[in-house]
Amino acid sequence: MIKIADNFVATESAIDEIEYDQLEESEFSHEKIHSSLVEETRHFFIPDGVLSTHAKFSGRKYEYREQQTEMALATSEAFKKNHNLCVEAPTGVGKSFAYLIPAINYAVNEVRPVIITTETINLQEQLINKDIPLIKSILKKAKKDNYNFRAVIAKGRSNYLCYRRLAIATDERQNEIFTMNSMAADAKRIAEWAVEDAVEGSMSEIKFRFDASVWSYLCSEGGNCRGPKCDFFKKCFYWKARREWDRADIIIANHALFFTDMKIRYIEEAEGNLLPAYSAVIVDEAHVIEDTAASQLGIFVAESGVKSYLNRLYNAENGKGLLVRSGELATKIRAKIAELFEASTAFFSLINNLFNELNVNNSENTIRVTTPHIVPDTLTEIFGDLSDLLNKYIEELAFNEDDDFKQEMEAQLLRCDGFIAMIFNFLNMSLESHVYWLEKTLGVNSNITLQSAPLDVNDHLFRLLFNQDRPVIVTSATLAVNDSLQYFRQRSGYANGGELILDSPFDPKQLTLYLPKYMPNPNDTSFDEAAAKQIINFTKKTHGKAFVLFTSYRSLVNCAELTEEFFEDNDITQLVQGRDMGRSRMVEIFKEDIDSVLFGTTSFWTGVDVPGEALSNVIVTKLPFAVPSHPLIKARCEKIEAQNKSPFFYYSLPEAILKLRQGIGRLIRSRQDEGIVVLLDNRVTTKGYGKTILNSLPPFPIEYF
Repeated sequence: MIKIADNFVATESAIDEIEYDQLEESEFSHEKIHSSLVEETRHFFIPDGVLSTHAKFSGRKYEYREQQTEMALATSEAFKKNHNLCVEAPTGVGKSFAYLIPAINYAVNEVRPVIITTETINLQEQLINKDIPLIKSILKKAKKDNYNFRAVIAKGRSNYLCYRRLAIATDERQNEIFTMNSMAADAKRIAEWAVEDAVEGSMSEIKFRFDASVWSYLCSEGGNCRGPKCDFFKKCFYWKARREWDRADIIIANHALFFTDMKIRYIEEAEGNLLPAYSAVIVDEAHVIEDTAASQLGIFVAESGVKSYLNRLYNAENGKGLLVRSGELATKIRAKIAELFEASTAFFSLINNLFNELNVNNSENTIRVTTPHIVPDTLTEIFGDLSDLLNKYIEELAFNEDDDFKQEMEAQLLRCDGFIAMIFNFLNMSLESHVYWLEKTLGVNSNITLQSAPLDVNDHLFRLLFNQDRPVIVTSATLAVNDSLQYFRQRSGYANGGELILDSPFDPKQLTLYLPKYMPNPNDTSFDEAAAKQIINFTKKTHGKAFVLFTSYRSLVNCAELTEEFFEDNDITQLVQGRDMGRSRMVEIFKEDIDSVLFGTTSFWTGVDVPGEALSNVIVTKLPFAVPSHPLIKARCEKIEAQNKSPFFYYSLPEAILKLRQGIGRLIRSRQDEGIVVLLDNRVTTKGYGKTILNSLPPFPIEYF
């Protein structure tokens, strides 16, 4: 079943009324420019069209997908009419082609590029390295004029090496900068790489290991950049990339960069936007935009970040830093840094004590802050003094014509002023409608942070994304709850466009869903033991080849220990998150060793693609309800409750359903895939809301255990 609704929907909390008359007026000229857009797209996707005729050049077997054509045509209509579109496109639809073809046809007729923003690096790399080259090949074979479109990846500028800063870090001044000899050695290796191997000059290109903190001394930064005045401007990696972005038709970014640019562009109304002006936006992996936007629009101040910043200016322990230079003013600044270091230690000690007092059961890593001035503000005044001294020092450097060093100090001044604003806003709770909390990481590198995020981002996204004069396409494999996009609209602010829910192109019989009859309640102490037995039982069916997904790391560890002997005895490799390797390496080994089982928590529920036999079984130990004690989630639930609605049914349940659908989506990635999904949580069969959960899943064959 394919459902489309062309109605305009505004969020309940929208502030400004939409000027429909103006919208309709502007459509005439817009549609005229793009009059052939829909037909060009149709001709590409129809059964005997460009894709079917020329897909053989890609080495792939062509399969016509009705859902892909529906999405492509709806996207073309949205571009043509300058409207928005929200599409749920399940795995296998081919959604990237379905939006890329209309986007390319649209962008080549526009002065400004189309932005495609994604959450994961995997999807960015798939688009730029796989999908787009294939499309270019197909269009070229079909002798289409638009085959030579330009597509680039846009990364945050800190991903790029700065030649000017590299030169400073590898000359006689390096002893002023680096606190350890090994850091200087790493900088030298990076300098050699820049000359011999660097192509785009981004950190991801470097194949050897180095101290990650070294990169912060070498990367491009906004406040550090001299632009055309820099001696290295012509070969600058970042500005080379920016020139490519300006010439591009398609720019692929990530959500963090996109929403940070939105904040700078519209909320702060500052100069120096991170992305070029764009004509349209495609938001893929849109199921995460509420949380991603909230994190980019809030406050984040870490104790470690403050002290790292001060040590970068001057580290009294080893006498190194940017301000190790002689002079009366430099001496004053070093004294102020020492005062500020001592004050920050005392300040964060107070914060830490408060955290421990409020963390009564010693079981939480986040504590909500509900009143301002939780501790005395002993930092912003001293930071202000440091800012004044840095200003004077920069003026003095201008007379000495030390332009490189002056630029470095201007960047440090910007960071200083940023700390002042964030600490002041947090302690005074001055950002309207924000939730504030303290977060503490435990272990050897214990660190405490001050954080805030908007309670609701739907107003922001409505105004800044969905109510602008440009089309916005949002899509994901999982947006609908109980066959409706209402929940996504309410949380994201989506408005001014149509909705499209597509069926999966896969046969539901490719997957069997196992549901529990006799499992203990997930909160019972006996649950982990029962879960371990069922993990063994169901991994026998597939001889490994399984993801076992947990909502609790403690439960993961328990079940891993209880099943370890079984996997050893049966030559099944057990990969356990948090043991001895990172997430990426775990996935690599899992793909290579098809007789393996991976135990993972939150990060493995989404963004992992394991096609083929290696993954034939997904075991979900507990329904993925969000931790209700997290301050932001708790505040969202309180707001819903204040509206006389159930937080469980209006927030917790829909969120769990979407995450469950993401987890299950790891399994069937092609028409050849087969497998099983096992839910060990008995609430899906014993609670009334279990029907809503099952109604939100495809009609899989069900067996009970």
